[in-house]
Amino acid sequence: MLWLTDSIEAIRDFMELGGPVLRWIALTIFLMWVLIIERLVFFRTQMAGLAKAVRDNWEGRQERRSWHAKQIRELMISRFDMQMNQGIPLIQTLVALCPLLGLLGTVTGMISVFQVMAVSGSGNVRAMAAGVSQATVPTMAGMVGALSGVLFVTILTRRATREVEFLEDSLTMDH
Repeated sequence: MLWLTDSIEAIRDFMELGGPVLRWIALTIFLMWVLIIERLVFFRTQMAGLAKAVRDNWEGRQERRSWHAKQIRELMISRFDMQMNQGIPLIQTLVALCPLLGLLGTVTGMISVFQVMAVSGSGNVRAMAAGVSQATVPTMAGMVGALSGVLFVTILTRRATREVEFLEDSLTMDH
């Protein structure tokens, strides 16, 4: 139990070190990871059942030759594609937002440094240290969040594209 209180205290100290922008970065990263985990769970638990339902629905059709059948096939594939890619654009947006929030933290931290320099002069290094940490910690946090998100967005996007292509190949048209 001691490790838990130590961990919470370390996180609190880190959040204070990075300033108020770090809270927004943490919220953004948390939301991004909730959405990433949701997509991973979806691919693991529901995707196969959805693909099977679309295939069964298509194979259960009597007529698979006409222009109308082709349009219905395209509709089925399109709906499956939407389900596979649901949430991925939002994850991509959050990934892109992380370094921008880090940059905002850098700017606000540097403003703090300049305010300290204006009030107490450039010789007060201790007073400037808080602003420097507020300038660097959010930048690092934003980059770490973005890098982890880019990796998983790529994995999720490729998986969704591959599954849609597999489904498209499996829904054959009668000639």
